[in-house]
Amino acid sequence: MFTGIIQAVGEIAAMEPRGGDLRLRIRTGKLDLADVAIGDSIATSGVCLTVTGLPGDGYWADVSVESLNLTTLGDREPGDRVNLEKSLTPTSRLGGHIVSGHVDGVGTVCSVSRDARSWRYVMSAPAELSRYIAQKGSITVDGTSLTVNAVRGCEFELNIIPQTFDETVFSEYREGSRVNLEVDVIARYLERLLQGNEAATSAPLSMDTLRASGFIND
Repeated sequence: MFTGIIQAVGEIAAMEPRGGDLRLRIRTGKLDLADVAIGDSIATSGVCLTVTGLPGDGYWADVSVESLNLTTLGDREPGDRVNLEKSLTPTSRLGGHIVSGHVDGVGTVCSVSRDARSWRYVMSAPAELSRYIAQKGSITVDGTSLTVNAVRGCEFELNIIPQTFDETVFSEYREGSRVNLEVDVIARYLERLLQGNEAATSAPLSMDTLRASGFIND
């Protein structure tokens, strides 16, 4: 598990195709790896990756076909910068929100504009994820925990303060940039809970389902 508070910005040092998937080497910059061991997890632009090697200046990780299909890692190239966060320990501060590192889909940057000392970003999410995004709720963008300012259909708006802009890869986003999105885990479990007994049949959540489960009284 992670908090979505980025600890460092790293750089892709190498990408090695391996039988249909990918072996990735990341240089970690200022991220302290003294307490990292083989088998530990590091969120890499929001994707939870398992450390398979520690060459000294970073780590190696394997990226599965599933991760390549559902995230932007397959689009990256050596030299690209990535957000980094080590996994939680029992003494970690939960400064953001609960983040699993399991990307739900890829979003797109629609616009970037200045807003006093901050930056305003409008992004679009895949239609199937839009129901999990709520005004003043939480969302993770490339591993960064953020608060949603506004929602309009599949588009949502973010305010990025100077600290976040300077310490993540947000400064590199342009209109059309693709980003990894992870919705609030509570929203996903809440939807499943609201399905009640219908969850076992994979029935979609509907007003009839909510009524039958006692959540709506006409």
